[in-house]
This record gives sequence, C-alpha cells and structure tokens, in this order.
Amino acid sequence: MHANTDTLWINARLATCDAANPAPYGALDGHALWLRNGHIHAVLPQAAALAAFAAQGQIIDAHGAWLTPGLIDCHTHLVYGGNRAAEWEKRLTGVPYQQIAAEGGGIMATVRATRRLDEDELALASLPRLKALMREGVTTVEIKSGYGLTLADELKQLRAAQRLAATLPVEVATTLLAAHALPPEFSADADGYIDHVCAVILPAAAQEGLAEAVDVFCEGVGFSPAQTRRVFDAARAHGLPVKGHVEQLSNLHGAALVAEFGGLSADHIEYLDDGGIAALAASGTVAVLLPGAYYFLRETQKPPVEKLRAAGVAMAVSTDLNPGTSPFASIRLALNQACVLFGLTPEEALLGATRHAAQALGRGATHGRLAAGCVADLLVWQIEHPAEIVYGLGTNPLKQRVFRGVVQHLE
Repeated sequence: MHANTDTLWINARLATCDAANPAPYGALDGHALWLRNGHIHAVLPQAAALAAFAAQGQIIDAHGAWLTPGLIDCHTHLVYGGNRAAEWEKRLTGVPYQQIAAEGGGIMATVRATRRLDEDELALASLPRLKALMREGVTTVEIKSGYGLTLADELKQLRAAQRLAATLPVEVATTLLAAHALPPEFSADADGYIDHVCAVILPAAAQEGLAEAVDVFCEGVGFSPAQTRRVFDAARAHGLPVKGHVEQLSNLHGAALVAEFGGLSADHIEYLDDGGIAALAASGTVAVLLPGAYYFLRETQKPPVEKLRAAGVAMAVSTDLNPGTSPFASIRLALNQACVLFGLTPEEALLGATRHAAQALGRGATHGRLAAGCVADLLVWQIEHPAEIVYGLGTNPLKQRVFRGVVQHLE
C-alpha cells in the first residue's frame, strides 16, 4: 500500500482524541476513516463513506479493532552515548549523588560518552531506543540535544536525531538543549557559557535547520531565570519557539517565564505554583508531565494535576527518556505512571500522548487526532476499551502501526 493511494478503514471503533467530539476519548462508532496522500481525508459514517469511496482505492477491514492517533513522545533525550546503570546501582546502595558526580559520574559521564561517538555511532546507539518506542505506537518523537555542550557535539546530536528520522518511518522534532548543564570548559563561568550558547551554538543550529525549538534547564543545579531569559531572547531573535525544564526541583518561576515567551511547553513542573498555573493557562502553554523521572528519582513532590485540570491547562505525558533519571523507552509505561502516580484518568493520559503532546510540539493542527486534515498516523489496537492501552504492561495490544497512511510491520 502506498501513501498516495486512497484507503478506507472500515469496521473500526475510533478513539479520535478530537476536542470537537465531547464523547470520552472522542469515540465514534459506525464511522470509517478515509486516508489520502498520507493524510486523513475524511471521517464519515461508514455507509456514506462506502458509497462515496466506490472503487477508487483499498478498503481495509479493522474487524472491530480500536483505532487511535499515533502516539507522540514530546520530551526525550533519546540520542546519547553510554549508560549510567553502574551509577544507579551506587545510588541505591546509599552513595550520594554529589560523590558520584565528584568521581566523574552524573550528567558529565553521559557528556563524555556522547562526545566520544561520531554521528554514525551516535545514531546507531540510539536506534534500539527509538525502535522500542515505535513498537508501542510512537509515530512522532521529540529528541533534544544537551549531552554535547560544545558547538560540534550539540550539532552532532541534532544531526544524529535527524538521521534517525530519515532511516525509520517516524517523525522527529529536534530541540536544542545546549543550556542543559555547565560543561567543564566553562567551569564556574555559567554566564560565559550562556554567552557561548546565545552567540555561537544557537545561531549555528538555527542556520543549519537542525532545531525547531530551544529548551533550557532552569533550576538551581542548571541555569538561573536571568540566564534562561537570555537564551529565550536569542531563540526569539532566530525565530525559534521555546520550552523549558522548569519547577522540577524547586520553584524559580520558570514556567511563568516560558509562558511570557508564548512557549510551547513547561516540562516537569512538580513545584509549579498558582501563579505559574495561571500563566500557563493564559498563554496556552502545555504542561508536560514526566512521571518516569519522578519515579526513578523517588521524588515526593507531585505536579499540581488537580489545579492544572481546574485551570484548563492542557497536560501532555512523555517518557523523558534519558540515561540518568528516566531510562525508559516505553510511552505506555509513562502513561500508566501518570495515572497511578499523578492521578490522571486513562483518557487524560491518552490525550497526553496524542492531542496535547501534539500541541506541545507545535503540531496541534495536524497531529494527535483522527480528524480531516491531520496526518494519517494511526494505530490499530486489539482491545475492548481504550483504557487498556494505559492499563496493562508487559504485553503489547498494538496490532498495526500506520505511518502517513502506510501500514508498518511491527518489529
């Protein structure tokens, strides 16, 4: 089957995840999904669709399976070298993180491992992680830099991410996270490094078209709000939207800063306060929940889900896939954790990896919904109810993965 061939999916139950449909999950029964040229051409009552479709393409019988939009993992650090399993083992035996970092562990261990790999090696090392996400139904994934922290190595990470997209049937959104940590070359000179990010790294990434957004780790162990603002100003000057790792370990009012710049998303947000919630609601910035890091670090401060819900802030859910604090290449695990640990409903969790995740990547108009005009990224699930996608782990109810209208083989 080719994407430029009309295809009609029939006898399916649709979880459209479309806000225009007030039913739970945006569910539709008795409707057919008409695909054309890699996009959804129409969602129609099945009898009307069959009459209009006639014999102009392929008809696929879903035999009562549920169809959902493709899943979107909107916050990952998927491209990196090495792993930190030995460091994690030390932490579990009581060795403090400060000691591990002083001995060469922590994020700088990943930076060294990432710098050692060339672009080919980096893409190859990252491939299994991306394939694991795809097996669970991910069709769009965001990949950040942030483990290079030099001009050459940050751009190398972004190029490796783009290479993955050229290799596999998946869409990759690249984000520049050069302001992730202070590299050893700028030891004790955070302002000097931010100067370098704003004047050298960010302009180069923008000029090469390697990043479609800019992120900053705004935190006591990262960069200050003033330094974050400088990076955001530089991003704006180059026409790039912003997002932020904010309020994960403390409240520096980073979310309000992201909202001030009309940012795409504020991520982590465990320490988000009422003012930050109001700012996100006013700007339309998405709150991205990352329960994997909360779980893996054994944190106790939960994001204010009930208040976000009450304020009407869209909540996305993502894996935060990274070697240090969330080494999980499983979007379904993240969705389950969001329900069990943070109190989301299964419907909210699924919307968090479809419609709201699309918004967090600036793709709300074209991704994350089964609706006319959206890309034809969809999943076929052998389930009785959409909650099953979030409910049970260890088995995979995904029957087929469709990317741009073309059915993909699950590896």
